[in-house]
Parts: sequence; structure tokens; C-alpha cells
Amino acid sequence: MESLVSKGDHIRYFKRSVLLVLICVIVLVCTDQDYYSLLGVSKEASSREIRQAFKKLALKLHPDKNQNDPNAHENFLKINRAYEVLKDEDLRKKYDKYGEKGLEDQQQGGRYESWHFYRYDFGIYDDDPEIITLDRGEFDAAVNSGELWFVNFYSPRCSHCHELAPTWREFAKEMDGVIRIGAVNCGDNRMLCRIKGINSYPSLYIFKTGMQPVKYYGDRSKESLKNFAMQYVTSTVTELWAGNFVNAIETSFASGVGWLITFCAERGDCLSYQTRLKLAGMLEGLVNVGWMDCGTQGELCDNLDISSSTTAYFPPGATINNKEKGGVLFLDSLDAREIYREVMQHLPDFEIISAASLEDRLAHHRWLLFFQFGESDKSNVQEFKKLKFLLKDEHIQVGKFDCLSSPTICNKLYVYQPCLAVFKGKGTGDYEIHHGKKILYDIVAFAKESVNSHVITLGPQNFPDKEKEPWLVDFFAPWCPPCRALLPELRKASKHLYGQLKFGTLDCTVHEGLCNMHNIRAYPTTVVFNQTDVHEYEGHHSAEQILEFIEDLRNPSVVSLTPETFVELVQRRKQEEIWMVDFYAPWCGPCQALMPEWKKMARMLNGLISVGSVDCQKYYSFCHQESVRGYPEIRLFPQKSNIAHQYYSYNGWHRDSYSLRGWALGYLPQVSIDLTPQSFTEKVLNGKDHWVIDFYAPWCGPCQNFAPEFEILARTVKGRVKAGKVDCQAYAQTCQTADIRAYPTVKFYPYQGTKKNVLGEYIDSRDAKGIADLLNEKLEAIENKGKRKKSRNKVRI
Repeated sequence: MESLVSKGDHIRYFKRSVLLVLICVIVLVCTDQDYYSLLGVSKEASSREIRQAFKKLALKLHPDKNQNDPNAHENFLKINRAYEVLKDEDLRKKYDKYGEKGLEDQQQGGRYESWHFYRYDFGIYDDDPEIITLDRGEFDAAVNSGELWFVNFYSPRCSHCHELAPTWREFAKEMDGVIRIGAVNCGDNRMLCRIKGINSYPSLYIFKTGMQPVKYYGDRSKESLKNFAMQYVTSTVTELWAGNFVNAIETSFASGVGWLITFCAERGDCLSYQTRLKLAGMLEGLVNVGWMDCGTQGELCDNLDISSSTTAYFPPGATINNKEKGGVLFLDSLDAREIYREVMQHLPDFEIISAASLEDRLAHHRWLLFFQFGESDKSNVQEFKKLKFLLKDEHIQVGKFDCLSSPTICNKLYVYQPCLAVFKGKGTGDYEIHHGKKILYDIVAFAKESVNSHVITLGPQNFPDKEKEPWLVDFFAPWCPPCRALLPELRKASKHLYGQLKFGTLDCTVHEGLCNMHNIRAYPTTVVFNQTDVHEYEGHHSAEQILEFIEDLRNPSVVSLTPETFVELVQRRKQEEIWMVDFYAPWCGPCQALMPEWKKMARMLNGLISVGSVDCQKYYSFCHQESVRGYPEIRLFPQKSNIAHQYYSYNGWHRDSYSLRGWALGYLPQVSIDLTPQSFTEKVLNGKDHWVIDFYAPWCGPCQNFAPEFEILARTVKGRVKAGKVDCQAYAQTCQTADIRAYPTVKFYPYQGTKKNVLGEYIDSRDAKGIADLLNEKLEAIENKGKRKKSRNKVRI
């Protein structure tokens, strides 16, 4: 795929590039209208809202329904392009930051489906409130929240998925409140589904914290789904009688957990076993659920004036002898949802923390605080009362603070509207405000992540200003979905870098002046401040890539080249040196996508090939002089070249670190030794050196991919183990004798004082580092064996 280029060849390449650009211009769907406006959504729209808006427009504007409109195709391409970009977290960030200019390599939106597809197959569960559609950014937080989840992984093109949909909806309504019912569209979340090992649709899985996911294999009826799911509801229903009833009620005061009890008598309808079990799941950790058979416990039921079947809630400390005074609540309903709602309303609200005690309380315990503005502020919904139970294992207390009682405190914390925040047990200086969805599982995930991470909320008073310690600051806006998706990844990264780098977030909707001072033009913008040095992060929203970015700042793998250093280091390189150079522009979308892969590749090539980059926006004239016509332009300058401007251009389709690395390694001089049948026998089998051999065939694709890896291995073990290669197409008899049955095959031939076995020792790895580690272990074992043998001989003497 590569070609050797000199300055004289550039006219031909330039013409080809111009033609390619013209083709791209024809294919590219462009619009002069803002993508958000095209879909009729705000910039803070969620993925679900974007899908719903697009579906509505698709049904109205689709060419199938507007066959007499000559502009129908063009109009539909515009909204389709807008949807394809805004539904993708990375593309949406680029669009928000650079507009269409940042998407020049992305051709999304040029193809679309039939009207029938958008009407019947698109967004199957978007209009079902009981079913939570999960995207890549929120999936892990949801299923690790501590709640029980049953998730349907589906594809919109799968007929069985559509057959299941009505049943799944009915099932979700019946199980609402007992377990969370979710759905993942694998058409829009291919990477997530691939990571989770989903290879058929629909795939139904139970998820629960501390438990491996469990796949459902039964028939897809509502009853079968319900019976399967209820196996994982761990709550129990206790049968009560005279001996344990009084004790249960009396001890509820100390435990703070009341009782919901169904009394089953001859008259009236009694709650079914399934309903009682559902209530136990819905109220788990908040209320104990029990039942009593008044047929066998008649005297006790008579004492309680219970003559017909009923259900009653006994709050902690209830008085049995005086039910009205004890606050006992009798419930007439047989519906689990209605009973659940009534009981939840009677559970105590969160403790209100006073201004006088706030600092002391926050300094000694972890807290999740709801900030409200007056008693009328309904910042808490009934379901949030489950937070105490769900956060108990993390030792997080839950409370409220009224900002009207002390506006100064809330102003100091930059709290200007109802919200919630986690305080990490170090007073008011170490806290983080929640900016996610105001739903239970998201709040639980946030609280658990936040207390165990090292991200804090910043403002003018604590913003890092020329501090000695380095800081990573995320400038964001709460309405921005990519910003919210980045926050959990920052928390993960902060745990790995504790003590080395501080993490903070700055809300630009609150601190607009501070953001303007730092020239923030798009959200999120993530910046590392290291005294006078400022570095902006341009990679993907993942903890792994953030950590790679930080590692690269500490130990740069890529040399930032100026025109002067390019001449000095690249053009005047030493005879044995090889350089790879990326000519890029900061605004270029493909360049931004390449940068983290380029740095990763550079670390993988460390010590073998030097890697650099040239900013063509900053050094435009120089790049023009070097005949750089498009971005990114990747060039490899080989060793032992007498022509300074001679290089190879990378024309490969894939720009990931492994593809680039494999291409570059192909230009390294060979260190391994090509063996013939004669040299294999003389040097390997009869020689006194350790050998590692790559048996390959020239036509074999995996062999070609492994060849650069084997050369790295040869360099790594040089001096201890010799590396050789045997062409099994040319020397089939040799490979047959060595029992080679597949290509490539790696075998180790250690020398242990005698002629080696032709079969050798098979090595089941294709990774240079892994093989090198294995060889070192084997060599160490051989050396230790030799020492023990010498020691025994000395003893005999």
C-alpha cells in the first residue's frame, strides 16, 4: 500500500489528491443550517430525544412520502446527516467545537432506509417510560448501581426482536419498581454490544452488582420472563405468628425499618404470594415484608381487630395495642404499585442539616446532600428514599440542606439552584456537584464513583492559578451530553493518578468569566495546567486515553517538530535512524482522531523508530514547501538513505496504533536469520545456542502480520536467544519433520548440553513481549537446573 516518493513525483500525487477532494465534495452532504436546529432539539438534548426528533421528521420528510417533491432527497439527507453526527458522542463533540470543518473526513448521512423502517423498526422502545434505553456512556453506571437489571440487547433489523417487543413492554410494566428493565440498541451501540459479547438478537441478560451477568435462554412469554427474573430478587417474605410478631414490631424501632404485613383471613381477598414477593423487592432495605395466616393465628388477629384479609404498614416504633396512636396504616388495595406508593409516602424524609452543624457533619462523614430552596422545593421524589439503603455499603449518609437558611454557604459552594452533591468526608472543600440525570440509578452511580475518586468542583476561590502542583481541569456545561459522559471517565482516571495530578471541573454556565479568561470556546474542553505550561486534551472520552495523554505529557513519545528541528533531526538523521512524521492541523477531525493513536504507536515503537509531528496550521509555509496537501499526512523516512527528502507515504485504510506500527516495523532491517534445511540442522538442532523459530508461509496473512512482531522479539532477546525463520513453502519437509500444522507457528529450541529435539517447545503467543517474558522464564529455569546439578556434583566430590 505504501510508495516511495521524492519531490519530483508530487505533480502526479497532487492531481490525484485534487480528484479525490472533488469526489469527496460531491459525496459529502453539507448543510448551512445548524444540526440542532435541523432536528428541532436543543444542544442539551439526550440521545433518546435526538432519536425521537429525527424519527418524527423522518416520517414526515422521507422521499417515499414526498415523491412529487424534487428536493425531498436532498432535504432528507440534511436531517439524516444531522442525526448521524449528533447521535455519536465523539462526532458530536467535534461538531460542537469545530462545526462542519471538524467532520471533513466523516461521510455519515449519505445513505438512509425506507419509510417503513423508520415507522416500524427505528427506536423500538423510545416511547416506553418503563423501559430505560441505555447508551454506551451510561450502561456501566446503570448496571453497577446496586439495583437489579434485566436488559434486552436488540437490533432494529431483527424480526425476533420486534416479535418480542410487545411482550417486553407488558413485562416492563408488570415488573416496574421491582427490577429495572433496560434495552440497548446494538445498531447504535455496536462497540458496547461487542464488548459485552453479544452475537445474536435479542439477547436478554440479568445484571446485578457483585454477580456475573446471567443470560436468559427460556421461551419469551411474559410469565417465563417474570419467573426467571424473580429468581434474582433476593428479598424474602417472612411468615409471622404469635411468637415472632410482637418481637418483630418491637425491634423495628431499634433497626429503623418498619413492617408491611398481609393478614390472610377467611373473608376478603388476600395479597397473592407473587404480589407479596414483588413488594419485598420494591421495598428492599426500607421495609420488611411479612404475612400472617389468621386461620392459625386467630387470637392474635382478633386482638388486632382483623376480621377480614387486609394489609397494614407498621412504622418503626408502632404501638400494637393502640394502632391509631402507633401510626399503623391499613391499606385496602391489592395492587403492588398502589401499596408501594402509599408506603413510600409514609417513610420519613431525609434529615435536614442545619447551617451551624454543616461543616462539622461534613468533616467526619461522607454525605450525599440535596440542596433545596425552601420547604416547598420538591427536590426529592419518593424513590430517592432508597438511597440510604443503596449507599449503605459505601458509608454515605443522605440529607438535605435549605439554601434559604444560609445563602452564604450555598454561594460559597456555587450552588444557585436545586441540585445534589457528594461531600467526601473532608469538610466543604472536597465535594463534587452532580450533573447527570435526576434518576435513582444515575445518582447512586455518581455517589459511589465520586466518594472513591479525586475530582472536585472548582470555582474562582479554588481554581488552580500558577500552583506548583499540576491540575487537570475540565471546562464543561451541564446541558452538554458529551460533557456528562466524560465526567465518569475523569473519576476513573483520577484514581490512577492520585498524588500525581489533581482533578477539577468548572461549570462554564456558572463561571462564564473564568472560562472566557481561558479562551474556552467549546464543551467539554479538558486542559492540564502545569505551572506555566498548558496542554489541551483532544482524545476520546475514555479514562484509558486520558491516562495515556498524561503519561505522554510526563514522558513525551512524540517530538513536536519545528521547521528547524525537522531539518536537524529528520533530514540530517543518522544513517541507521528511522523517523515517522505526522503532518497535521489542529482543526482537522481525522487529525484529532489520529493523535491518541499516534502517541500510543510512538510508545510501542520506543527505541526502534523516532516519531514526530508538525503543526501545519502553525508552520503552514513549511508544510506547503514540503508538499503536504492534505491532513493528516503520515510519512516514514527510512534509514541509510542518501536522499534527504526520500520517504514512504502511508496510504493504509486503518489509522489505529497497531496498523501504523505494523506498517512502520516493515522498514526495520531484519535481525532474525533466514534458515535453510541445512542451517536449521547445523545451527538450531546441533548448535550450542538457544533458538526461537518462526515457521511461516509467504502467502499466509497472519504470518505477514506477525513478521514485524517477530523482529521486535529478535531484538528483545538478542544476546540470549537467537531468532530464526523457516519458509515452510520452500522447505516443506523441514516443517513437516518439526510437526508444523499451522502458520505461523513459534517454537523454542533450548540448548541443554545435548542435541535438541526437532519438535522443539511450542509457544502459544503472538505477542513479542509475551514471548520474550516466557523465554526469560524458561532460560531462568534452565540456569537454575544447571546450578543445582553443579551443586550435587560438588557434594559427591
